[in-house]
Amino acid sequence: MPRHARLDIPGLLQHVIVRGIERRDIFLDDQDRQSFIDRFSTLLHKTNTECLAWALMTNHFHLLLYPRQVKLAIFMRRLLTGHAVTFNQRHRRAGHLFQNRYKSIVCEEEPYLLELVRYIHLNPLRAGLVKGMPELDHYPWSGHAVLMGNSAFVGQQTEEVLARFGRRQKDSRQKYRTFVQDGIAQGKRGELVGGGLQRSLKGAGIAEEEFFDERVLGSGDFVENLRQEQELAKRLPVATTLPEMIKQVAAVFGIKPEALSQRNRSKQIADARSVLCYFMVREIGHNGAEIARALRISRAGVSMAARRGEVIIQNEPSLRKQLMG
Repeated sequence: MPRHARLDIPGLLQHVIVRGIERRDIFLDDQDRQSFIDRFSTLLHKTNTECLAWALMTNHFHLLLYPRQVKLAIFMRRLLTGHAVTFNQRHRRAGHLFQNRYKSIVCEEEPYLLELVRYIHLNPLRAGLVKGMPELDHYPWSGHAVLMGNSAFVGQQTEEVLARFGRRQKDSRQKYRTFVQDGIAQGKRGELVGGGLQRSLKGAGIAEEEFFDERVLGSGDFVENLRQEQELAKRLPVATTLPEMIKQVAAVFGIKPEALSQRNRSKQIADARSVLCYFMVREIGHNGAEIARALRISRAGVSMAARRGEVIIQNEPSLRKQLMG
């Protein structure tokens, strides 16, 4: 059967799995791993791609990415080609290093983001590369140690993950660690990497099938929205700048542009700020850090506002037409 084209749209959460050809090792030592990580970090910055989780194994690796402006295919081509060339030169080999087609699964952010972070970061423990949580806490080749504050990786969005566990960093880290530890007993969770499971809703003795897609991990509604909305066509022009969007949103909500950056808890301003964050981050692919500075909120605050904004747009679709002119 022919393979489906990837859903490669910036602004969608993607779980990426890459394996070595014939399941051969793609990292032979720490120098290979460090070279890969350096290249990965640089590309994240250059392409405005966000990383929520990652783990390097021996013959494969996992990434949880939010491509904001550059398509995933472009990002992955640069990452994989660069590592393959360096690896082959260093180890005096020739030929392909990776399987011809990496696996990418579009994921519904809620409720799967934290589940995927946990799943990916537990990979080294499940594979026996580390013996327990204390060792995983310091394992240098996954994002878990970064979230625990025991390692550094430029490009990983630690604040966005930890903010979901609390406001104080120390407490949120402990709660995050407990969350990860609780996942050990769950084992391999094939449903998080397979995608496309056909689901049914049973009520009153009637089975109702949900929409499904093998390229998507999410609810039937999420899958159907991806199909029907044709997101690429509906996205705002990439040329839209943050100052321009601030003026547009303020005009639609009947407030002054400067109110969006003020500490005002009115629902009107909070909704306007949420809609602004949604369009700039999710639809235009703008840098969250710049939005945070402009609105005088945290990076995690931008992400949470974007999630609220998505709900507002879904409940009031006329807002999209107003903002798109």
